[in-house]
Amino acid sequence: MKEAVEKFTKVLTDNGAAIVNTEEWGMRKLAYPIDKKSTGFYTLLEFEGEPTLVRKLETAFRRDERVLRFLVFRQDKYAAEYAAKRRSLRAAKAEATPQPVEAKED
Repeated sequence: MKEAVEKFTKVLTDNGAAIVNTEEWGMRKLAYPIDKKSTGFYTLLEFEGEPTLVRKLETAFRRDERVLRFLVFRQDKYAAEYAAKRRSLRAAKAEATPQPVEAKED
């Protein structure tokens, strides 16, 4: 799945978009079966770019058979504020989490 995410990230960056945030939500159960599949891998990509870029991205999504469903939307100012706050909280939480220390053999 990382290969697919990198492919769509490349489509965005090649067309002049700036990737703001990427979140991999992992494997989740779908609300209803799609093409006899009951689970899917969810990824959130936040980007800033020209409105014409959306059509190119959606075309790339439709051409890739690994993509079951996609949703592209424009954030209003309240959603953008919430997303920024959420990113900062996640960053603070990641910094506060102690990293595992490898044991050294003497």
